[in-house]
Amino acid sequence: MVMGELSQETELLVIGGGPGGYAAAFRAADLGMDVTLVEISEKPGGVCLFRGCIPSKAYLHLAELIHDAAHAGAMGLKFGSPEIDLENVRNYKNRVVEKLADGLVSLGKSRGVQRIRGRAAFENSKTVRIFDSDVSHIKFRQAILSTGSHPTPFPGVPFKKGGRIMNSTGALALAEVPKSLLVIGGGYVGLELGSVYAALGSRVSVVELGDRLLPGIDADLVEPLKRRLEKLFASIMLNTKVKGLEESLDRVKVTFEGDVDPAEQEFDRVLVAIGRRANTANIGVENTSVEVDDRGFVKVNERQQTTGENIYAVGDVVGGMMLAHKASYEGKIAAEVIAGEPSAFDARAIPAVVYTDPQVAYCGLTEEEAHQQGKKIEVNRFPWKFSGRAATMDAGEGLTKMIIDPDTGRILGVGVTGRNAESLIAEGVLAVEMGALAQDIGLTIHPHPTLSETEMEAAEIFTGTATHILAKKRSR
Repeated sequence: MVMGELSQETELLVIGGGPGGYAAAFRAADLGMDVTLVEISEKPGGVCLFRGCIPSKAYLHLAELIHDAAHAGAMGLKFGSPEIDLENVRNYKNRVVEKLADGLVSLGKSRGVQRIRGRAAFENSKTVRIFDSDVSHIKFRQAILSTGSHPTPFPGVPFKKGGRIMNSTGALALAEVPKSLLVIGGGYVGLELGSVYAALGSRVSVVELGDRLLPGIDADLVEPLKRRLEKLFASIMLNTKVKGLEESLDRVKVTFEGDVDPAEQEFDRVLVAIGRRANTANIGVENTSVEVDDRGFVKVNERQQTTGENIYAVGDVVGGMMLAHKASYEGKIAAEVIAGEPSAFDARAIPAVVYTDPQVAYCGLTEEEAHQQGKKIEVNRFPWKFSGRAATMDAGEGLTKMIIDPDTGRILGVGVTGRNAESLIAEGVLAVEMGALAQDIGLTIHPHPTLSETEMEAAEIFTGTATHILAKKRSR
């Protein structure tokens, strides 16, 4: 240690201030621990708050308003074409982000969490070096690693700040509304941001290496969204590979391999949305006994413990579903385990939501997973064309489905496509977590007319008591 450098000691050091990190820090402080949170950014929140979940949902809300205003003509309400003030759109997003970030700062102070801005790297299993900070070293008893992830670049083409080849962060900066945008990747990030730009006026094309959009989600849940995007986007190119990207001052030349004509096309901007990688480089894990797998993710057990006895890890850096709510859940588990609580990761269902229009949400066992595992299931679907509430919203393209064990009636998984799927999926998560039977949901009185009734009726298909759809009769 260099003479004159400022060092500190803490009971628990949390590295990274995203949803996993700040949830861990807050929970540990609530349990009476002395907590220090080290974060690169000025305020906590991480990628989710500043460059991911929250900014994208703010923009998607505006995209939904634009769509609804245009769609209202068929219902007897006519609005003029929207006047898009891009600067104020960005300001709206920034206000949302800053308000939430300030709230996190206040919550941390109220709990007594010490917050240090800087970049932490392990020197050994008890000490970290802090770069770009007044505090140079922190000695800790326990540590929680929550350094998150970063977008995967197109092979051989690194992202440049302000460049025309963008990652999700660059797309959310909303520097302009390009006349043409190519989205590489048919996953949720690409489809969400592509929907935003299309709503704002861009001619959006999507290219996906696989044979379908949103791989990993049941095809029947994706189908209503696919039909909508085929109208919204200029083109959707499946089974197509991008062989090369060549950026010039005002365009990007893209070379395709597949059933695309012409094979070379030009776009004003390109969004690369092909996945994310763990932030495990340059944080000194090699100076500890923490093990990292061949994809760069930190290995942990069900108590979020790494192979380093006093070091835990949560969130994107440990892999699995890279979702903010999973990170927060893991962060609380790590804090509780360190505090001596009997806590472990035992969730049966982690909900996932695609915030497109229509939204797609699911939890628990999917139909495709069941088939791959050779699991005996019964699948019950309630199309929203039979829903009174969906009819009032002209949202009949939606679908609610349940994956049920045919022998016990237990609900194993739930999927929803349509307006407000983000909220509807919560009942499905609770059903799977508590081991509910289809009869439990079917016998629960749901308010009418609501979209939540579609979950009740999907369950009632199994029990043979559905009202608004013909269900197969079961023996009494």
